[in-house]
Amino acid sequence: MAATRRDFMMSAAAIGAGYAVLRSNGIGRVLAAAEDVRDVPPEMLAGEESFWFDVQQAFAVDRSVINLNNGGVSPAPRFVLDAARRHFEFANQLPSRNLWTILDPQVETVRKRLARAFNCDAEEMAITRNSSEALEIAILGLDLQPGDEILSTAQDYPRMLNTIKQREQREKIVLKTFDYPTPPPSLEFLVGLFEKNITPRTKVILVSHMTTYTGQVFPVQRISAMARARGIKCIVDGAHAFGQIAFDGGAIGCDFYGTSLHKWLTAPHGTGFLYVRKENITGHWPMMAAPDPKKDDIRKFEEIGTHSDAARLAIAEALVFYEGLGPERKEARLRFLRDRFARRLSANERVTLRTSLDPAQSCALATLNFTDVDRDKLVAHLWNQHKIVVSPISHPGAEGIRVSPNVYTTLGEIDMFCDVIEKVLRDGLPA
Repeated sequence: MAATRRDFMMSAAAIGAGYAVLRSNGIGRVLAAAEDVRDVPPEMLAGEESFWFDVQQAFAVDRSVINLNNGGVSPAPRFVLDAARRHFEFANQLPSRNLWTILDPQVETVRKRLARAFNCDAEEMAITRNSSEALEIAILGLDLQPGDEILSTAQDYPRMLNTIKQREQREKIVLKTFDYPTPPPSLEFLVGLFEKNITPRTKVILVSHMTTYTGQVFPVQRISAMARARGIKCIVDGAHAFGQIAFDGGAIGCDFYGTSLHKWLTAPHGTGFLYVRKENITGHWPMMAAPDPKKDDIRKFEEIGTHSDAARLAIAEALVFYEGLGPERKEARLRFLRDRFARRLSANERVTLRTSLDPAQSCALATLNFTDVDRDKLVAHLWNQHKIVVSPISHPGAEGIRVSPNVYTTLGEIDMFCDVIEKVLRDGLPA
């Protein structure tokens, strides 16, 4: 029999004392609280504030500001920061020994943890500093000839498109892009656009799992299968997807998948990974020179010289938090928060949603456009007068402000943002 809200409330009352002190015992309380509600459907738990209030306390954030730009970079939980600090201080005691002979080998455990979370072999998992580094390794390391095409969308991340454009200038390869309406009518429509734009010269497809401008989810498994059937390499930009939506990375079937872990996994800043399908490793050039660039070792993509292991090792704590909380629970909560502001504000005829509210096409992010309201002045007003942070989007066809809450965001903060926007729509921006 399906659980009812009454069933849930009785359960919540019984366990309330168990997670009410989560904030004083960090990650152990997160795991205990999640265990207590293991039988509650994620969609039902998404709006239960007695659970999420205590999850919010795992983060040391400044509540005098309202951060609705977690799509750029997110705060990490306290115990993730504590772990990074602990590793950094240990390395600093005797760097030449502690860093290279003790901490470096421990990175292999993190590699295995990440591979398990993504569902791939650990020997296909390179740990990078962000999605840009990961995806530039993927794009720049391919052997391509003049005239070969890389197909992408006009709404893919600018740094990745610029990476391809640099290859255009130096090597005469071709970047081919197409645009699409925001939001698109369906996932099938997006697959059709890729299929329509493939030519005999298409050698690579670059596709965002979730786009930076509007949070549009692409059917990357279907696009990867289409590419593979035609002998085309597929690179997936997962900067916004990993840690935000629950998915099986191994089932995607792509050749490369790059992501940042300091966004939705809430790992330390400057962490990411690159998945490389095993068959591609040997023939792929590393971005920074390795002793044997054609070796079949995934670690050749991590050749960046001396660097701190503190952030990389603390990824493990971020994974414990994410997995303990539960990917499906987190996804449901993020969508619940997004719907709270997106549905309320889009009821106004002067608001246009650039993001589909179809759960298959989006999650935490939503981009809103306001008729007769200057976007940049609105962003400045939100910060200067209300200390609310959002991201301005200026891409043609996707203009607006991108709003991206995270699990530490409170309903009160969402409602304060909506109150401000509605006042601006009613009274205009102050002179």
